[in-house]
Amino acid sequence: MARLPDLTREQMSPQQAAVADEIVAGPRGGLRGPFNAWLRSPELASRFQKVGEYVRFNSSLPAALNELAILITARYWTSQYEWYAHRSLALQAGLPPAIADDIAEGREPAGMSAEEQVIWRFCTELHRDKSVSDPTFDEAIATFGERGVIDLVGVCGYYTAVSMTLNVAQVSLPEGAVPLRPLARRA
Repeated sequence: MARLPDLTREQMSPQQAAVADEIVAGPRGGLRGPFNAWLRSPELASRFQKVGEYVRFNSSLPAALNELAILITARYWTSQYEWYAHRSLALQAGLPPAIADDIAEGREPAGMSAEEQVIWRFCTELHRDKSVSDPTFDEAIATFGERGVIDLVGVCGYYTAVSMTLNVAQVSLPEGAVPLRPLARRA
């Protein structure tokens, strides 16, 4: 049971209902994931959903690479719902299943393309070290340009907020979904 159960239309304030309508009318078409929890703070929900719409649907990064960054973030936070939702989206975008499987197991994926390796290094360093090294930054700039690097930071930041929300709200997986196994704790 989620800590913040889904709000019915009747339970929503006018501001919450307006934001819910805004989200449903956009490319997501529904209030899955963190959105119902975020409606508890309608202005935050509105602002977050606009950032999320950009980083998910309009990023300068190709969809498979963007989804790779989302999976790395979801695994870092062991965000069960985020992993569940985006693993299939990543595969649909062209990410090889073996890469997603390795990330799920907490391993550096084998067989990545050069661009996937850059995403892996950048996102892994950013989450683990709270920054990226000069060589990783330089490689990301050379590969994706300044806009791509900032879009990559944006996707990691947004999906960190999503993952945190999902974990705090304890948004449950659909019946039959296989949860990520916990990994050893990081220092």
